[in-house]
Amino acid sequence: MRNAVKKFIKYGLLILTVVLLLLLVWGVGIEPRLMDVKEEVADVPNLPAACQGKRVALIADLQVGMWLDNTDTIRRIVNRIVEERPAAALIAGDFVYHPTEDEPDDTEREDFLEFREEIDEVTNLLRPLAQAGIPTYAVLGNHDYGMPTVKYAKNELLARNLQAALQSAGIRVLDNEAVSLVSDAKNDGGQAGDSALYLVGVGSHVANTDKPQVALAQVPDGAPRIAFMHNPDSFILFPQGSAPLALAGHTHGGQLRVPFTPNWSWMALLSDEKIYADGWIDGYGQPGNRLYVNRGIGFSVVPVRINCRPELTFFTLR
Repeated sequence: MRNAVKKFIKYGLLILTVVLLLLLVWGVGIEPRLMDVKEEVADVPNLPAACQGKRVALIADLQVGMWLDNTDTIRRIVNRIVEERPAAALIAGDFVYHPTEDEPDDTEREDFLEFREEIDEVTNLLRPLAQAGIPTYAVLGNHDYGMPTVKYAKNELLARNLQAALQSAGIRVLDNEAVSLVSDAKNDGGQAGDSALYLVGVGSHVANTDKPQVALAQVPDGAPRIAFMHNPDSFILFPQGSAPLALAGHTHGGQLRVPFTPNWSWMALLSDEKIYADGWIDGYGQPGNRLYVNRGIGFSVVPVRINCRPELTFFTLR
């Protein structure tokens, strides 16, 4: 009997080890290289006739510079967006990964070279979007300030250089700004008229630069708009009815989710509250506002994705 128990434990541990190894191979080497292309329909009140049926692409969390970063998948996703040619492409922050403890001063700029390489790499990966003539917009995330969490010092130099590089590649970075995506009419001053669709982009929540009210003040009352941010926590700062369609990233979908279940991630399992790491989030934020969270492409902490493929989302506007 004792030998039978020992044999059962031995083979049980062997099977468990094999399963864990297979999960590791899948989570590190296979699933991060897969691409989940999602098609969603998004309601935008007062949407101009010119925008009906237009598609907008959303990606997030490239995290270039993370060990085993997912640059091949980024490249394939960018190519897919170019093939699909949406009306606009939105990138919801966290372009680079590495944290910094202090902002470099004039005597420490040599230490910035590592970030320079990451910035160059990420801009080269994204440059085909603007070269294809796709209007491309971005907001910065916490890692773009060198801040995995609020415990880290805000690296303004990193953020400024990243923003400048993105804009030189044809990607407009919105920092608490609103821009017109599509307009049927122009007034005499050359500004978007009443039939414009606005994109409202806010800054990083962790870096304490998200100011939705500043961006919303640039949108005419009642004008159709898409709210755009990195961190879903910025969404609760939007007043009632000011963000009927809001888009974000940051969560990575939890990266590790219980297989064969739609929403159970490690984030949900460790939280006392109900957590939605991706997709449409109902019952969150102010009345009249609705948020969609993209799972992103890259990684944080560990380069693993299980039951949580990198996501490219296309929204058909109506």
